[in-house]
Amino acid sequence: MVDIGGKQYRISTGDVIRVEKMKEDPGTDVALDKVLLVSTGEEVKMGHPFIDGATVEAKVLEHGKEEKVLVFKFKRKKNYRRLRGHRQPFTDLQIGEIRIR
Repeated sequence: MVDIGGKQYRISTGDVIRVEKMKEDPGTDVALDKVLLVSTGEEVKMGHPFIDGATVEAKVLEHGKEEKVLVFKFKRKKNYRRLRGHRQPFTDLQIGEIRIR
C-alpha cells in the first residue's frame, strides 16, 4: 500500500491507477516514497507510518478530467435553483518496480 496525495492505494507491479492530479509531465518517471505496507507472499512489512528505504517506481501516463458531476440545489416555492458542475482532474500512473532496502 502506498500513500499518494493523502489517499491510500493498494498496488502491485504493472497496475494502472488513477490518482489526484500531479504536476509531473506525461512520460516522466516518479518515485513514490510513502510506502505503508509491503507483502512478498510469506513476509509482511508495515511502516510506522512509512517503511524506511522503500520506494515505488511509477510512470506518468496521462492527465485528464473525470466525467462531470452535477450539484443541484433547490428550495420549493421560493424560486431558488442553483446548478453547478465539477470535473475533477486526475493523473494515470503505471506502477513499475517496488523496491525495499
